[in-house]
Amino acid sequence: MTTPTLETKYVFTITARIGGVVTAGETGIGVRRIIPIIGGEVKGAITGKVLPFGADFQTIRPNELIDLEARYAFETDDGATVYVENKGLRFGPVELLQKLKRGEPVDPKLIYFRTVPKFETGHESYRWLMEHIFIGSAARHSDRVVIEVHQVM
Repeated sequence: MTTPTLETKYVFTITARIGGVVTAGETGIGVRRIIPIIGGEVKGAITGKVLPFGADFQTIRPNELIDLEARYAFETDDGATVYVENKGLRFGPVELLQKLKRGEPVDPKLIYFRTVPKFETGHESYRWLMEHIFIGSAARHSDRVVIEVHQVM
């Protein structure tokens, strides 16, 4: 017997609007940054709004590899609340990452930015989010992060 073939299917896009960066400084393992999540939207197989609380907790390593861990929630158009815990990493040429830090535009195709979102909800219609693995392909902009969420089949 062989193992199942891995395939993915696009499900929805999360656009999380972000606030100003708070920096805790060099912690010994890198620079710790906290970026507030202040709203946004969800579009695709699920539609709704990103709730105005939560944050992305980042560690920027000396080689500019960025470890990310975002925690936030969204509310679907039919009233379900979905908690999101999204871990990932962002990496690319140092000069492009520094442009992103300054809020300057960078072609998202030039930056490796992938995440693994996990979802929790008590709403029966969305329990399937807790029963599958998802991956995200993301892009950082000056005022938002856009994550295309794909279900691993």
